[in-house]
Amino acid sequence: MSAPNETLLDAKSLCAWYGAAQILYDVDLNVQRGEVVALMGRNGAGKSTTLKALIGMLTKRRGTVHFMGQDISKSEPHVAGRLGLGFVPEDRRVFTDLTVMENLEVGKQPARRWNDGTDAPLWTADRLFKLFPNLGEMPQRPGGRMSGGEQQMLTVARTLMGNPYLVLLDEPSEGVAPVIVEQMANMILELKAQGVSILLSEQNMHFAELVSDRAYVLEKGQIRYQAPMAELAVNDEVRRNYLSV
Repeated sequence: MSAPNETLLDAKSLCAWYGAAQILYDVDLNVQRGEVVALMGRNGAGKSTTLKALIGMLTKRRGTVHFMGQDISKSEPHVAGRLGLGFVPEDRRVFTDLTVMENLEVGKQPARRWNDGTDAPLWTADRLFKLFPNLGEMPQRPGGRMSGGEQQMLTVARTLMGNPYLVLLDEPSEGVAPVIVEQMANMILELKAQGVSILLSEQNMHFAELVSDRAYVLEKGQIRYQAPMAELAVNDEVRRNYLSV
């Protein structure tokens, strides 16, 4: 399914600020086609800021970001979105007055093809309801009358309606019930099997280990460590220094 060594997202020397405060310092990272990469770190390490800087939500950023061969270093978020970069924020921004079906319709974009000419995954409501059976049971329910976990799933599903090549997924296991966490892990593995790449920000080591191929570890806005996930999982020193609470 995956094309070997096709880099979809490549960031170099990425810096970002909130006002006068610098949050990211020369972050280098990349994501290959069909790969799940975890951006690990404690609360406040800069994980969410990294995702926002990659897609262009922060006006004050420096460095280069290339996606699907295009330079999006100075682009607005909608430019990255149209190119096929999806973003699922941590705060589950569903349209509370719209039904599940209407929320999905909002995210719809045309079918895409990979650079080698093959078809990229095409997502429809029916296909998403197989991936998220909970949503399939409530297509006419307003977003505001759903649990936090269901809203989380709806946000992911709406992003997939844009047929993204790569999804930036912010803290998918944060604050949801264990059964939803398990469904999220299965969903990520299913997306990977379909050839979708994922960069997820995460501090739950067990969850990241279940789904990720590689990991970057952030501390105070800098990447302190990067390795295959299996190596991080057995590196007690790195986990103690940068991940333990």
